[in-house]
Amino acid sequence: MSTPEAIYADEAARVSTSAARARARYQLIATLLSAPAVILMFLLLIGPVIAVFLLSFTDWSLGDAEFNWVGMATYDEMVEDDIFWKAITNTLIYVGIVIPGSIILGLGAALLIESVTVGRSLWRAIYFLPVMSTLIAMAVVWEFMLNAKFGMVSQVLGFFGVEAKSWLQEPDTALPALCLIAIWQALGFNMVLFMAGLTSIPRELYNAAEVDGVRSAWDRFWLVTWPLLTPVTMFVAIITAIRSFQVFDTVHVLTKGGPDNASMVLVYQIYQEGFEFFRSSYASALTMVFLAFIFLLTLVKVFAIERKLHYQ
Repeated sequence: MSTPEAIYADEAARVSTSAARARARYQLIATLLSAPAVILMFLLLIGPVIAVFLLSFTDWSLGDAEFNWVGMATYDEMVEDDIFWKAITNTLIYVGIVIPGSIILGLGAALLIESVTVGRSLWRAIYFLPVMSTLIAMAVVWEFMLNAKFGMVSQVLGFFGVEAKSWLQEPDTALPALCLIAIWQALGFNMVLFMAGLTSIPRELYNAAEVDGVRSAWDRFWLVTWPLLTPVTMFVAIITAIRSFQVFDTVHVLTKGGPDNASMVLVYQIYQEGFEFFRSSYASALTMVFLAFIFLLTLVKVFAIERKLHYQ
């Protein structure tokens, strides 16, 4: 005859076995459901990155029937390439101009729109229009606007005594002109993010600041608004940096990297080496450098935004 302790032990073992089977069944179902996404991710994302990484250690050019492993020779060539360093420098300058420009103007537009009571939706739509527009089509419009003879920008600057010039054909102005277009295009998107951050700030904090003697709008901004917008600002900066590193459309349409590589950026050099010069191995090495920059920015986003910059 079984004792109560034995009966309890048998029941516990049965329940444990049943729970283990149920857990294994749920894990199998989860694996089957996630398998298509994992397979597609490997085929479309991870697989191509591995292929590009391996290709960067070869001498293969598009159309070749075979290739040879050359080790780090392609990377050594890249380090000695003046155009590569020019592209890196121009990309960093581009990112360094677009990030603060789009953040300052986007935050300013968000503050101005939130301060008005009439026509707020209209102003939101106006500022957001560049985000919805096709950038290639807008690049063509900007090409006409920056024309030295009949462009609107040259006409307006000429009214103030500034000499008209071919902004996209001059080595000193080609890259700044592209930065201007990028800031104009990113302003509306950043504005929406800042407006979301502004609406999440509790109004009680402004009332408490007023009770403490903070009267002016400038003081309220520096003591209340700006500190609480730090997570949003960091997110906007990282997203803008990633998008700026990916600049290609405007360079391809407007300058082709010229004049004299004055507007050459990293992604356009990848395109040029891979699809114009058919140097696939060299383009792969450039791609790995580009992915390294994006990976570093992603790490900054993960560690700075998701782990540190949060306010309760």
